[in-house]
Amino acid sequence: MNVSRLLLAAAAAVLALAHRPGALAAPDEQFVPVNFTSDGPSARVSAATAAGLIDYLRMLNERDGGVHGVRFTWDRCDNRYDSSRSIECYERAKARTPAAALVHPLSTAATYSLVERASADRVPLVSVGYGRADAAAGRLFPYVFPLVTTQWDQAAALVRYLGLRAGGMDKLRGRRVVLLYSDTADGKDVIPVLSELAAKYGYALATLAVAPPGTVQDEPWLKMRQLRPDWLIVWGSQAMSATAFENAQRAGFPRERMLGGGAAGAAAEAGGAATQGFVAALYTMPGDDPEAIRDIRRLVYGRGYGELADPAELGSLAYNRGVVLGIVTAEAIRVAQEHFHTGKPVNGQQAQWGLEHLNLGAARLEALGASRLMPPVETSCADHEGSGYVRFMRWDGGGWRALTDWMAPLAEDRSVVQRMYAESAGAYAKGKGIEQRNCPAG
Repeated sequence: MNVSRLLLAAAAAVLALAHRPGALAAPDEQFVPVNFTSDGPSARVSAATAAGLIDYLRMLNERDGGVHGVRFTWDRCDNRYDSSRSIECYERAKARTPAAALVHPLSTAATYSLVERASADRVPLVSVGYGRADAAAGRLFPYVFPLVTTQWDQAAALVRYLGLRAGGMDKLRGRRVVLLYSDTADGKDVIPVLSELAAKYGYALATLAVAPPGTVQDEPWLKMRQLRPDWLIVWGSQAMSATAFENAQRAGFPRERMLGGGAAGAAAEAGGAATQGFVAALYTMPGDDPEAIRDIRRLVYGRGYGELADPAELGSLAYNRGVVLGIVTAEAIRVAQEHFHTGKPVNGQQAQWGLEHLNLGAARLEALGASRLMPPVETSCADHEGSGYVRFMRWDGGGWRALTDWMAPLAEDRSVVQRMYAESAGAYAKGKGIEQRNCPAG
């Protein structure tokens, strides 16, 4: 091939990349890093979440030209749910031009490992439904946002749901509840809340740890047979939850008496008929009917783009979770743009302002086509969670059935969680010499 042909080939390659959304970053584009894992049994769920995030941003590019004329660009980074690799992904995103305005770590361990680094760099960490729960206290964690609902609020809502099932909170006294949890930051995080509420309501709580990655559970299930719980709460990774379902089936433990969070919900969804009856506390909704999902199908997959190898996964729990990540990302960018400078990308400090001024009420969610995807969220300087709501859904073997509307913990139990936020965040701040911010009233 002669020189002229080489030049023509190179030019064609560059042109092709330039017309592929998200392939190249430019100074006038908004860069969003996308973390995922390609390793282990959680890889499929992680890939679907990353796909949902990218597809939503791509849909905004296709439909609206991005946000106020600023198009989104993105870059995948495989962190393998490993803290050291998560730091590498973070540094890579920070070094980009333009740099990342915010980061979704996509694991609790990664969030903990990045808190000090990201706070010093003034790059917000956004952890929807996971992460460092006490960072809901925004006065002490200005750059960490455990949006929608923390694991502590999820645990308190689970106790409220058990009270509903029992016929009243007073009927929980004497009931046996077992927490089967991953012996990681994700799994252990709910123990203090469940323990405090056990003392309040009189249920007997036993905790059984499962060593990561969670695929060997012989000893915990031997103890489970001895404990014979009324309710089993499963809290850990998708892989750990899937193994718990397998053991429950072998032991004859009714899936109707098993509950858990979003990761366990994803495992139940993948388990088909074998997991029928499981109840999940969900903070993002499954289903391909919401208008935002229909727009993705029409404007992304209908035009030959799309990150999913199998478009049938549109509407799955994991995929829709990624779409919600895209929604809070785009809304924070939009709010920040409108406050600082419409029509330009925003930086980390500006995105932090946007994240503290989210107002995703019913009307805004309806306008976004997301009213059936997530609960209302309204953040502030002091409140970096902004909601606390979950919805209880039962897996029927082929789809999800709603058991409740959006619900938070009981008000008095929410006060317990808020106190725990203040105590934990205060202890952290004291150890690090961090001063509390003065947040404006209201």
